[in-house]
Amino acid sequence: MGAARRSRQIGARALQIFSDNPTAWRRRPEPPPDAPSFIEYAAREGIEVISIHASYLINLAGSAEPFASQSRDGLTVEMQRAPSYGATLVNTHIGSHRGVGREAGMRRIIDNVRAILAASPPSVRLVLENSSGGGDLLGSRIEELAAILEGVGPESERLAFCLDTAHLWGAGYDVSTTEGAVAVVDRFEELIGLARLPMLHLNDSRSLLGSRTDRHEHVGAGQIGAAGLGALLRDPRLSGATFIMETPGADEGYDAVNLRRAWMLWNGASELPVLPPKAFTLTRRSTRAAAPR
Repeated sequence: MGAARRSRQIGARALQIFSDNPTAWRRRPEPPPDAPSFIEYAAREGIEVISIHASYLINLAGSAEPFASQSRDGLTVEMQRAPSYGATLVNTHIGSHRGVGREAGMRRIIDNVRAILAASPPSVRLVLENSSGGGDLLGSRIEELAAILEGVGPESERLAFCLDTAHLWGAGYDVSTTEGAVAVVDRFEELIGLARLPMLHLNDSRSLLGSRTDRHEHVGAGQIGAAGLGALLRDPRLSGATFIMETPGADEGYDAVNLRRAWMLWNGASELPVLPPKAFTLTRRSTRAAAPR
């Protein structure tokens, strides 16, 4: 409930939550008692989209047991419980093939996605998030996301994707310019279709372009900068998508700061205020989010 109230306080229209501990396999037996009140509050206060971010432990590409079964079962539980939180989206990292090879990893992803969709409610979409491509991570290229969609086949009606801008940058997509940002949207539209892009993670990056690392930064204060992020926010083709922020210092009030910065970009700003040095010593928390649309 606290995350919903905070989202309302800063003027957010969307919220991303963890339904349980994101770094543990064990799940609580039932949703918390205040879940119905959470749903009522969000609806009453104009929070239009609620997304659950699945556990960080989930690896859809892995084959080693017991982790492979725990990943499939754990994500299935997240999908099945999503309506209890008013969530229509469940976002997950795709995972790593752990040295067994890309083809084997892709087959595991496709088989897992099929099984999870078959066991989950029709009101919930499974959202696969692009990766930065470090190590054996899969899903860093739009072409790989398209291959997963094609492999899932007829069962893919509720399969969607999330593009994280910091991950795009780490994977080598130069979204620091208007042209680069538009080119990414063009490519996604061509290969997958924008109807399958309900959500973007609006994050700047501390990493170098193509470094295959994932280090989030305040909106417009990192390596990507204002021009590219602003182009994505203002792209009319993304007017129906939800923008979620996973930026540093949410517990110190920087969620409100980053939301204001996103609104400024959406309204056409080409430059943003310089943040104080202490802003760059904060860590990322991804339990709160905002949609500047």
